[in-house]
Amino acid sequence: MGITDERRGRQGRFAYIGSFTKAGGAGLTVAEVDPRTGGLTAVHSTDAVVNPSFLALSPGGDVLYAVSETDEGAAAAFSLADPARPALLGEPVPVRGEAPTHLACVGTHLFTANYRSGSVSALPVRTGGGLGAPSAVLPHRGSGPVTERQQGPHAHAVVPDPSGRWLLAVDLGTDSVWIHALGPVTGLPRAHGETRLRPGTGPRHLAFHPRGDRAYVLNELDSTVVVCDWDAGEGLLTPGKEARVAPGAAPANYPSEPVVSTDGRFLWAANRGYDSITTLALDASGDVLGIQGSTPCGGHWPRDLTLHPDGRHLYAANERSGDVTWFTVDPDTGIPSLSGALAAPAASCVLFA
Repeated sequence: MGITDERRGRQGRFAYIGSFTKAGGAGLTVAEVDPRTGGLTAVHSTDAVVNPSFLALSPGGDVLYAVSETDEGAAAAFSLADPARPALLGEPVPVRGEAPTHLACVGTHLFTANYRSGSVSALPVRTGGGLGAPSAVLPHRGSGPVTERQQGPHAHAVVPDPSGRWLLAVDLGTDSVWIHALGPVTGLPRAHGETRLRPGTGPRHLAFHPRGDRAYVLNELDSTVVVCDWDAGEGLLTPGKEARVAPGAAPANYPSEPVVSTDGRFLWAANRGYDSITTLALDASGDVLGIQGSTPCGGHWPRDLTLHPDGRHLYAANERSGDVTWFTVDPDTGIPSLSGALAAPAASCVLFA
């Protein structure tokens, strides 16, 4: 599934907003993007999937995938033949894992991180983009010292590395990142290794540096980010320095999403509780130099943070205030400034296509 010239020309024209239907959200909302201001205007919504809390695109950008974050756990596919009106491709498919929170499409499979069951599922992608039943489920094992949150494994994110050879699964419950090798022919995952982080940090999500040799793991339980070296040849993740993403005097805070600028000069982190976006400066090697600034997120409980493909605008999905706010990024300092908001009850994710 290649990207057509027409699709390249309209890249970033539409935003897709996922939300929790059981908390009053619309489900999947489509918004048109103003190319000048980054502003959003809702044009369509569908509640065909329960709790589509996280979204991902096919490699060609013509299919949109969503988790269904429920006790049973499922994933769904939408055709983007008409990008303003996604069309469901069959019924949601059970992932054989509880409460999937994140997903990624790599090669011939869609992968989900199943939070409550602490596992990763691999669903084959059929011709046309629809999904088949899971062909593999990889369980994580272990726990952490924060007993109320880490009584067992809680896979929270699945992220392919830039080479496409590896899948990294971030587990809040085991304080680790599990690394899975992707079969060159089958595309199926195989357990390769586990990188342990400092106990009690509760890693949630990670983002790669544009250069591909660094990964930034954002820790939910202690408001830190750890800079890791990434060796794509060996599939080896090596933790390095840590930096705080919220002031020590901040209220109870649970960071959600890290985003790296397209030029690799800045790292942004969304903070739930402190309700802010922290800007961290990066040096030429990719190390964190320190906090550049902290900006109110414009709402409450920013569950997701997304950079527009043009690199000039950031978007926060504020779950508890029920809106998506957008920001214009200063190209010199990296500091975002609030530019607008769109009502979106129980918003949980923003994706551009």
